[in-house]
Amino acid sequence: MPAPASESHTVRVSLVILAVITAGAALYWLRGILTPLALAVFLAVMIDGFARVLRSRLPVISERAALILAIVLSVVLFGVSGLVIADNASTFVGQLVAYTPRLNNLIAQVAGLFGMEVPPTINELFAQLNVSAYLGDFAKGLQGFASDAFFILIYLGFIIASRRGFQRKVIGLFPHQAERKEALAAFRRIRDGVERYLWVQTVTGLMIAVASWIAMVAVGLDNAVFWAFLIFIASYIPVIGGAVGILAPPIFALIQFETFWPAVILLAVLQAIQFVVGNIVLPRMQGDSLNMDPVVVLLSLAFWGLIWGMTGMFLSTPLTVMAMVILAQFDGARWLAVLLSADGQPEKLREHPAGSPDEPPTDAPRSRPSRKRETKS
Repeated sequence: MPAPASESHTVRVSLVILAVITAGAALYWLRGILTPLALAVFLAVMIDGFARVLRSRLPVISERAALILAIVLSVVLFGVSGLVIADNASTFVGQLVAYTPRLNNLIAQVAGLFGMEVPPTINELFAQLNVSAYLGDFAKGLQGFASDAFFILIYLGFIIASRRGFQRKVIGLFPHQAERKEALAAFRRIRDGVERYLWVQTVTGLMIAVASWIAMVAVGLDNAVFWAFLIFIASYIPVIGGAVGILAPPIFALIQFETFWPAVILLAVLQAIQFVVGNIVLPRMQGDSLNMDPVVVLLSLAFWGLIWGMTGMFLSTPLTVMAMVILAQFDGARWLAVLLSADGQPEKLREHPAGSPDEPPTDAPRSRPSRKRETKS
């Protein structure tokens, strides 16, 4: 006797919930393996989108030349970014040593507010904090970062080298043309959502960073380029990244200047910049391209940050977009995709028209075996 429809639906929903919990546990336990792979895939999507933009702007170059140029430009950009961070970080540490009297004065003022008659000095605070233990943890963190960067580059190289076989794999997985078309459409929705997110976050991050740099130069803050670059990097973390990033320059202004007014002015100006870009410019640029509920964006930031740390925070929105599109392909899990979407239509993501430069390579479908298989089906 067949089970009632309501009972069958309950069983299906229960299985989906159990599958989500199991997947979350697996993502947490395998984070050491999956986080470098996820970053490599993210970089591969970024480089591939960069190559297609170059191909559309420079039709005279071939697809392979556009890919090589995109890789070279990406490596140069990352290299310059690393040099900027290293150069300004060393300058920043040297300035902290020079600002030791100012730090002691600032600590004394704060201690006076709390009624402390003998405030500690900065050297005493460092002695109590056991800096050697923190330096050991920092060294381990750098070693882990170097190891992750090595695996990311290896994964990235293999992903770029195997991209030519993607179309053939799709044909093998989906021999029927209708299924294949639906799978490619889902892939394009994921790719377009990730690329749109990257584009919007990069442009708005540059707006905030440049405007913040102008404000910091106007008040005379040291290392304005360094702070602007950190604000730009932090803007890739949705919701809280930009808000947290603009707090560091005013705090350093308290150390550099004798009065509180430069820090107060800088904090007000940076908060105003963040508010205008985050609440006026960003919604206009983003529109409904991602079609994600704002609450879901915040929850995904907390979820991915919990299981993957800082890497999960950077990738929270692209990973949630990918999960939403994949879940929408299955009837049993579509209700989850509806909850993740902003308007209840998870399939509605920006797609490029046919024949645009964003169209995937079409060399594989022209092979003879695939046409014979399609005629038989």
